[in-house]
Parts: sequence; structure tokens; C-alpha cells
Amino acid sequence: MRRAERAEIMAPAGAMEQVYAAVRCGADAVYLGAGGFNARRNATNFDDNTLPEAVRYCHGRGVKVYVTVNTLVMDEEMSALAATLDEVAAAGPDAVIIQDLSVLDYCKRHYPSLTRFSSTQTVVHNVSGALELERLGFQSIMLARELSLREMEAICSAISPETAAEAFVHGAHCMSVSGACYLSGMIGGRSGNRGLCAQPCRLDWQAGKAHYALSLKDMSLISHIGELEEAGVTSLKIEGRMKRPEYVAAAVTACRLAREGQPYDEQQLRNVFSRSGFTDGYLTGRRDQDMFGFRTKEDVTGAEKVYKELQNLYKGELGRIALDFRFTADENGSSLSVSDGERCVTVEGEKPQTALNRPMDSDSAGKNLCKCGGTPFTVGSFEAHIAPGLMLPASALNALRREALEKMLGERSVGKSYPYIESESEKSAKHTAPAEPAYWARFYKKEQLTLAERFEKIILPAGEIDAEILERLGDKLLCETPAVLFPEDEPAFARHLRELRNLGLRGIVADNVYALRLGRELGLAVHGGCALNILNSTALREYEKQGLETAALSYELQMSKARAIGCEIPRGIFAYGYLPLMRWRNCPVKANIGCGKCGGSGSITDRLGIRFPVECTEKHYSTLLNNLPLHIAERDLRGFDYLLFYFTRESEKDIETVLTDYDLRRKSADKRTGGLYYRELQ
Repeated sequence: MRRAERAEIMAPAGAMEQVYAAVRCGADAVYLGAGGFNARRNATNFDDNTLPEAVRYCHGRGVKVYVTVNTLVMDEEMSALAATLDEVAAAGPDAVIIQDLSVLDYCKRHYPSLTRFSSTQTVVHNVSGALELERLGFQSIMLARELSLREMEAICSAISPETAAEAFVHGAHCMSVSGACYLSGMIGGRSGNRGLCAQPCRLDWQAGKAHYALSLKDMSLISHIGELEEAGVTSLKIEGRMKRPEYVAAAVTACRLAREGQPYDEQQLRNVFSRSGFTDGYLTGRRDQDMFGFRTKEDVTGAEKVYKELQNLYKGELGRIALDFRFTADENGSSLSVSDGERCVTVEGEKPQTALNRPMDSDSAGKNLCKCGGTPFTVGSFEAHIAPGLMLPASALNALRREALEKMLGERSVGKSYPYIESESEKSAKHTAPAEPAYWARFYKKEQLTLAERFEKIILPAGEIDAEILERLGDKLLCETPAVLFPEDEPAFARHLRELRNLGLRGIVADNVYALRLGRELGLAVHGGCALNILNSTALREYEKQGLETAALSYELQMSKARAIGCEIPRGIFAYGYLPLMRWRNCPVKANIGCGKCGGSGSITDRLGIRFPVECTEKHYSTLLNNLPLHIAERDLRGFDYLLFYFTRESEKDIETVLTDYDLRRKSADKRTGGLYYRELQ
């Protein structure tokens, strides 16, 4: 087991004021957004002027800068993406945070020395997923918020010692697994995967009699920092790029104190921002009703009381960089050299005068030269070589010191250099689809297979597959791997999948990158699911390189944009079904009414009383489904290799009706939705 000797504190920054607060309160790194390709597009963020300013400020003070370019990208945005990444590289940060494989591809080809961090949006929750991200070229793995301490330790122990491991330690909890939430996009066209989540989950959803059933308390794991370091976490990440600088100051200060083994003010943290307090439920494994909470009037008024107090925390510079001073004075002149251990600067001062009274010595010179207040520096050591009988006035010594410190700050305040490497991007092939797409079907239960002969491929969850079904369906059958698989379930699932392979299973559907690795290791054909979030041709090509044989495109694409995606492998679209909107580890139905009363057929209602069904995956995680089925039978669906019918609770009669609609290209007689295929996604 590896152990992080001293995990860095990584603070959020939505603007320069938050950068000042983070650095002056003791953060080791800040992460911030650039351009329009970051997961907090409504923050102020940084442009080609303010990003270099932030890098200079941080680097001068020994603080790293990580830039988020962590949203999904569409084909028509590739030129803008390239311009953004070029600006980021020119600013010289320490790393870029990535979700989309097209961003990863551009960085690897053009800026290979720029460090690449995985975003929490990559939806990685297990060892296989973390190892697959390493294989893809990520050099830091973001551990999901939903993991327990033991699960984090398992992942940290498995990845390379050279790979960093980040964990969120304070801030907001999304109800859904990050990167697997489509609620905001489907309801209002504001995609969380595109950085514009409208947070509809914070509204008053109801599970049983419980209100605000999709709102979790903010997490706070600050009291567990020592345990996280023991588990191998190397970076302690604070959520909150939309938050005020006072919030950043409070969270960074608390983390710094806790890391040093000192007490911190949890009430101050709660006052500045919380939702009915904090929770550590995921880390400790206590996933229950106590994790839920929402922003109350008392929470809001509590914040106003502490703003002024917190502003005092970052009024002035934090002396954090020790310098070694060397002062020389003789008949020919004076000079001061300062060194931070990596670089040394020297400035020349006035020529000393003959002392009329008390000559200058080491102590008297040091009183002026060693004053570092108001700067990011402290004195590590002081050495003076002064010829006898000389003196310099205090004003000359002060000027010498100021010039040396300013020069040192300037030397340190530079970005890293990332030369642009010329590299031709691979051209995506223009895809030629069959005249009419094939029908593929995903069923929730094996009992729904009465019409299996109507489909080219049948997809079933692993728990629904047995030897009889394998013999009956043969190569037509694909196993649906869990969209979210946690380390505690990973070994058992891998064993089960191996048993199915030995019984004749030949292929799986991957809704998560871990399944690419698992399928490859077991020699199974891997087909990409919609939850891989493929929105562009480059990402599809990169997945093809990893072994995908087919891919279902993201249902956050407009139909015309989906058709235009080029590739060699067959590609399909989600054509019918109740769209998965969220994936939960702490199911609100279970938390409020219990699994016994749910019986696997739970639901929640929104503030308008509309019922949304919940699909349970063997009590390991649950999925919120849309209230209306996506149904687009009357549309022109040519241009794709297959249409995916996603059946959840449909009866045989329901399935027959749906197939007839699509055979006849007939509009559904029932209420339905066209999803985002015919709307502009933000």
C-alpha cells in the first residue's frame, strides 16, 4: 500500500479573487476553468488575459495551477477547442483536467509534456476503470465522491506510484454519479456534461413522504484527511468554483489546519455554506437518509455573519517560500543575493560609506534585509560578509531587499513551457450505414424476451443471463455490464462474467471505461453503450482504437449531428425507451421507504406531482428514468447501423405496439418525448 506523505490541498477558483483567497490561505494548487469547455461555464472563469495572470500569481508563490477543459465536445467545436487548448498551453499551467477523449487526443498529440488529469466526469469508480484511464494516458485519477475509504485505498494501491490520486474532501455532493446525469439536459436543454447544469435535483422531489429527495448535504471529509493520506490519496480537492472567495478561504484554512493535525472551526465552515450541515456517508459507508439535506433560510443567514471574518484570512500575503539571503558589502559596493533552492537572483546596491559612529554588522544589516512582511517570502537563512568600518543607511538596505524580492518573485512567476508539436489529426471516415438500420433491444428482465426473434442483438443485464438463455440466443446475446461498478462488487462481477464467457457469452455492452479493460482481458467483444458519452468523431475513433466493435452515440446529440459523426465501426442511437437520467449509489427510495416496500418498482415525483420510475440494479445502484418514453418512430432514422430499443417495464403487448410503430414509421398514440434529438443542447 502506498501512502501520501503530505497530500496537496487543491482549491477551486472561479475568478482572481478566489485565487487570492486560496493562495493566501495556504492552498498548494488551484483548479480553474478556461474558455467555454469547462464544467462550470457560469463561473467568471479565465480568458487568454486572466489565465496567464493567474498562473504568474500562483507560480510566483509556489502554487500549482490546473485548468479544467472537462466538458463533452461536438464536432463543429473542434476548432474552438484547439484554440482554447493552445491558449491554455501558452499560459503554462501545471496540468489540464479532461473528460472527453477528443481533448485527451489533442493534448497527447500537440502538447505531450502537458500533464493530463482525469475529471470526475469520467465516471470511474473501480480499479479496472482507473487502470484503463492510466492506459489511455491520464496521469492523475479522480476518485469518485461515492467511494468508501476502503474502496479508495483499493484503487490507490492498484495504480502506478507515479500516478496521482485525487479525492474531493469538501463541498457539494451531486445526487447522481458525476458524468452520468442527464436530468438538466433532458428537462431544460442545459447539460451537466456540457458545463451548464441547472441543478433541477435541488428542487422539491419527493420519495414517499420525504421532500427534497434528490438533494444531498454537502460532503466534508476534512476530519478524515489523515486517513485519506494513509489510503494513498495525493491531492485533497475542494469543490466550489461557483462559490465566493470567503468559502474558498474557510475551506482551505480548515484543510491546512487538519492536515497539520490542528483543530479547525467546523461551525465556520457550516456557516459559510452548507445544506443542513455536512455528511461523510459515502466515505464511511453509512449511505442512509441522514445524507440528505437542502439549503435552508438558516444556512443562508449564517453565511452573512462570517463573511467579514473570513475576508481577514486573505487580506495579506502568506509567507510560504523560504529564501536564503547572502549580503556582501565592501569598499567597492554592496549586493544582496537570494535563493529559493532552485534559482538565485542578485541585485547591486549603493556603495557603502565610512561609518562615523557605529559600523554596520550582520545583526544591524539583517534587521532591514530580513523583513519579508507583505510578501510571499520568509527568511530561511541569512549570511553577511561586511568589510570593517562601513555603513549603509536603512533606506538603502530596504531598497536592496525590495528589489531582490521583486526580482525573485518575477523569476518565479512564469508559466511552464509547452512547445506545440506538429501532428496531423487522423481523418474520420465518412460512415456508410445500411439502407435501413437493424433493431437492437435491451431488456430489463429475461421474462420480456418473448419477441427476441425480432431483434438482431439482445442485451440483458448480467444477473438475468443463464445457460438456457445463452444456448437459445447464441451470438445474438450481449451482456449489459453495470454502468457503475464499485470496488466491493468488482471481483464478484468479474468472476460472474468469466463464468458466462465459459458458458458461451461472446460480447458485452460497455457503459463505462472499466468494461473495456474487463472485456479485453476476457477476450469478449466490446460494444459501446450510450453512457460512454460519445459526442464527436474523434472520441469515437479513440474508443475504436481501444477495441470497441460498435458504439451507441450519446443521446445528448441532435439527430443531424449524430448522423455526421464519422467512423469505421457500426454506430447506433437510442431510438426508444425511458431514458436513464441519473445513477445513484444512495437510492432515495431505499433511504425513505426501504427496499421491502419498493420491490424493485420504485418511483419518485417532482414538485408538479409527475412520477419518474426508478430501476434497481441488484441493490448495487439505481437509475432514475424519464417519466415519458423517447419515441421517434415517425422520424427519418436512416444513416445509422442500428436502433436501440431500451425496454424497462414494458409488457409483451407494449413491446409489440412499439415495434409496430417503428415498422410502420408511425407516431406514438401515447405521450412521449423526442429527447434532445430535435432541440439545441447548450
